[in-house]
Amino acid sequence: MSVIKKQLILWSVVLILAVVAALLLPRLELAQHAGYVLIGWGRWEIELTVVTLVLVIVIGFVLFYAAARLIGLLLRLPLQLRSKKEAAKAEAAYRSLIQGLKEAAEGNWEKAEKVLIENAALSGASLVHYLTAARAAHQRGALKERDQYLKKAREEAPESELAVKLTEAELHLANEDFDKALQSLKRLDKIAPANAQVLRLLHQVYMRLGEWESLGKLLPRLHKSKVLLEAEVRLLELETYSAMLRDKAGEKDAKALQELWNGLPGHVRKLPELEAVYFASMIEVGGGELIEQVLRDSLNDRWDEALVVLYGTIELADAQAQLRHAERWLGRHATDAILLRVLGKIALRAGEREKAADYLRRSLEIQPTVEAYRLLGDLRLQQDDTESACECYRRGLMLASKAVIEEIESHPEG
Repeated sequence: MSVIKKQLILWSVVLILAVVAALLLPRLELAQHAGYVLIGWGRWEIELTVVTLVLVIVIGFVLFYAAARLIGLLLRLPLQLRSKKEAAKAEAAYRSLIQGLKEAAEGNWEKAEKVLIENAALSGASLVHYLTAARAAHQRGALKERDQYLKKAREEAPESELAVKLTEAELHLANEDFDKALQSLKRLDKIAPANAQVLRLLHQVYMRLGEWESLGKLLPRLHKSKVLLEAEVRLLELETYSAMLRDKAGEKDAKALQELWNGLPGHVRKLPELEAVYFASMIEVGGGELIEQVLRDSLNDRWDEALVVLYGTIELADAQAQLRHAERWLGRHATDAILLRVLGKIALRAGEREKAADYLRRSLEIQPTVEAYRLLGDLRLQQDDTESACECYRRGLMLASKAVIEEIESHPEG
């Protein structure tokens, strides 16, 4: 039983008792033998016993108080009933929210959507209803309904534009509608430039669109906001700047590529993998001479076989000078098969056939490679030693075939 009903019953009983007491008052024995009180009012006179007067005052007060309480309760009754009705609706909306979230978690998208929308307008958490319903509609491919729910969410909670727009961007991204996702995220970036989720989604969209320059500008903010782990940021930096270098190399402009490299953050230019991409790109666009000194200095500081190979692909006008520079590394790396192969390659360009043959033989003795056999075969052809050249090519082909077979055997299901 509700509180208001209890109070109505209580004060009704009190009022009835007061009325009964007033009716029985004249019959009380005590009232017949007590002193009298005379009350005059103009031509009117009222004579009462003292006891009767006291009881009239008490009963009158009780009647007045009980009547006042009853009237107050009756006046508040509609408000109480309305509040109770609204509370019942809120409870129903809360239950529908819990049920809708449960259905969505279980993948029952259509049922979740229906339950969530049913009482969304009555809920104090209507934003959650509409956003979850939008996700459910998206999952079942109802894009029109999805957009309607997002619109309704904006209307119901205009102060929650960030939450609505983030949901919208996530759904566009999930649907691989990257252009629309980017539009939403750019607007959000102006509203909340430090928001971690906005930055994370921007990073994903830029990657999917291949907008490496935009991603490069975003990287410092990702690092500062700690949206990604340190290792993830480093990996992303490598991927982003490598792509930027490759894109710039496609323009076939060595100077522009060099300017891009010089504009990258210092800590990035120290990454060995990125440095190799830059050197390779410069060589590819014909800028080998521009980076020969830098590449050589890098090898003097840090020996890297990949860079040694790249150095061998640089074709300087003065091949003799290049050979002399490279031969200085023999002091510390005399048994490095890759260095010996590169020296043989440079020696061939410099016209030093005997040196080239010696370096290539030594390289093959340490580690036979297809490239070394090919170079030595080319040298033997220049020397008109066809038989020896054919033997070099044959061994090179056998080595290449063996590598292919080993690759296939290591991945039998590939």
